[in-house]
Amino acid sequence: MNTTEPGLGAAYARVPATARRPKVGLVSGGLGAYWPQFPELLPQLRRSAARVAERMGAFDAEVVDVGFISDAQEGAAAAERLRREGCDLIVGFLTTYMTATMLVPIAQRSGAPVLLINLQPTEAMDHAAFDTGAWLAYCGACPLPEMANAFRRVGVDFRSVSGHLEDENAWRRIGRWIRAAGVRAVLRNGRHGLMGHLYPGMYDVSTDLTMVPAHSGGHVEVVEFDDLRVRVAEVTDDQVAAKLAETREIFELDASVVADDLAWAAKVSVGLDRLVADFDLDSLAYYHRGLDGELHERLGAGMILGASLLTARGIPTCGEYELRTSLAMLIADRLGAGGSFTELQALNFRDGVVEMGHDGPGHLAISERRPLLRGLGVYHGKRGWGVSVEFDVKHGPVTLVGLSQTYDGRYELVASEGTVVDGPLLAIGNTTSRVDFGRDPGEWTDAWSATGIHHHWALATGHVVEDLRAVSDLTGLALVTV
Repeated sequence: MNTTEPGLGAAYARVPATARRPKVGLVSGGLGAYWPQFPELLPQLRRSAARVAERMGAFDAEVVDVGFISDAQEGAAAAERLRREGCDLIVGFLTTYMTATMLVPIAQRSGAPVLLINLQPTEAMDHAAFDTGAWLAYCGACPLPEMANAFRRVGVDFRSVSGHLEDENAWRRIGRWIRAAGVRAVLRNGRHGLMGHLYPGMYDVSTDLTMVPAHSGGHVEVVEFDDLRVRVAEVTDDQVAAKLAETREIFELDASVVADDLAWAAKVSVGLDRLVADFDLDSLAYYHRGLDGELHERLGAGMILGASLLTARGIPTCGEYELRTSLAMLIADRLGAGGSFTELQALNFRDGVVEMGHDGPGHLAISERRPLLRGLGVYHGKRGWGVSVEFDVKHGPVTLVGLSQTYDGRYELVASEGTVVDGPLLAIGNTTSRVDFGRDPGEWTDAWSATGIHHHWALATGHVVEDLRAVSDLTGLALVTV
């Protein structure tokens, strides 16, 4: 998250690693034939370009500004520089009329999506006072249809944002594309851990590892529970004590928590931190069944605390070997919306809400209240025992974000917007949220299931379907909404 949620401490302010920030190229331009005709025009347009660069720099992205171009030759040179930079998104600022020959090479050679922006200096011209030179500073809209037509004819996708320099609505839309570029970057360059094995019988969550790089890019690192085992064995008493202190600062501890179980969860958490760092993971999905309390069963049962802490730090970690949901959680997190591991729990027809959540880890940074650790003598449907996390997602607008797979193997984003509302919750060591979708809970559940979504997804804060549309555009993943 971009802000620290109450009670979680400064350590859980959402700050993505610098290496994972999207790289956004910026090129501004106009038709060079105007400069000798209207000597005051180019300086004004350069001031506008400087203001755009300033505002672009405020986004959570690395901005590569290649300056101002005035003709096709300069456009070709900018295209080559941007190609070398390996950008995740290129923003072309149309300051006035310019020909398609100036931007088509940039769009063709960069290998990155291109966003064209038309931001005139103010809301409207001063018609009585303006001459031709002053009007031309407002003429960025003129070449947009030309660019759209040329891009389409050379096989390049077209997208644009029009407004004025201080138009907050336009900047919100620009920010949406930059966030989507961040999602594209982490999917294309991310390292996604998969540890253990499939929960027996869950056909819907099984994942062909080749399909991840095929549809979203990135790398799947197959990790063994033994990779965790050897790291947990090296954890020191001082490290456990530090993790316990961190845990007590963040969580409320229920009286049911057994001290030995908490200490074990803290030890596993330290080992898990080390594993994620050693393998340079951006996400992790895990599951291990185990038997009769043996070490691997205890490791799997001790994951909940550490997985929740990692998720709050922007490294989504979820159970049941749910790789596609850890990716959906990562997408939601990079949109600044969190994303907690979730499934359906029950329908409440009296209150008109759908109750959803999950046992195990949750996204602490989007909790409505101080999260609770509850001791459990048994995990329902799983081997082992220990401590589990309990909270509800922050009340207000939310979006369900899933990454589903169709019969022919294609990945799809699936989303639905609702509102988390207050009300009674189960006290069983699960995350649980009451979501109002503005319709009969049964009808919504049937419509949601009809999309073909598997039985897990990310529950994210805010209404982010429009952000997901931008993600869909930049990644090629179809978006299905309910």
